[in-house]
Amino acid sequence: TRICEKEQAMNEKDRMTKQKSRRALLHNLIIAAVIVLFFVLLYYKSDRFQMHVQFIAKTIAHGDFESLKQYLLAWGIWAPIVSAGIMIIVSVIAPIPGVIITITNGLAFGVFWGTLLSWGSSMVGAVICFGIAKALGRPAVEWLVSTKALNKVDGFFERYGNHSVLIARLLPVVSFHLISYAAGLTAITFWGFFWASAIGELPGTIIYSWLGANLTNIGKVWLWGFA
Repeated sequence: TRICEKEQAMNEKDRMTKQKSRRALLHNLIIAAVIVLFFVLLYYKSDRFQMHVQFIAKTIAHGDFESLKQYLLAWGIWAPIVSAGIMIIVSVIAPIPGVIITITNGLAFGVFWGTLLSWGSSMVGAVICFGIAKALGRPAVEWLVSTKALNKVDGFFERYGNHSVLIARLLPVVSFHLISYAAGLTAITFWGFFWASAIGELPGTIIYSWLGANLTNIGKVWLWGFA
């Protein structure tokens, strides 16, 4: 009996060791990928990148969701990928609210696919931000979002603790990428951050996708109200 118990203990120890090794390997691969993506994003923070950002900002500033929709659809079968790329970039470094892209995705792809596309791509952006913060630390985050902005969100995390990410995702006025970066500088685990973001982000994404899909009808109702 003692021999069996000893063998079981050794097997359990080996299993735990292998599991830790796999987790460590996965963690290192994620960190490496995030670092590569970080420098790729820095490279594309160029005139060409700025041109796309300026176009998006200009169309939204004029309330021209239709032009942004046509811009996406002009890419044909690549439209969802282009939209996802824009959302990821917006989530990581661009000072443009992600809700802009979410509404446009609802307008271009409908409620279901618009929601899925916006939610999935914003989660990718959130994970990248979180990983950058974990891998490169506060100096890199301060360079990306400014020290002043980061100091403000520090107070939010001190106030709400482990619930900060979920609460922030449910509040549309709280910066998406700022919370993702700040979370990476805390003791919050990856999966804790991931599920809090995923759950908190979904309701707003559905609502804004629906608004986008019904943008024309909403506009008509608004005009009829003043007729």
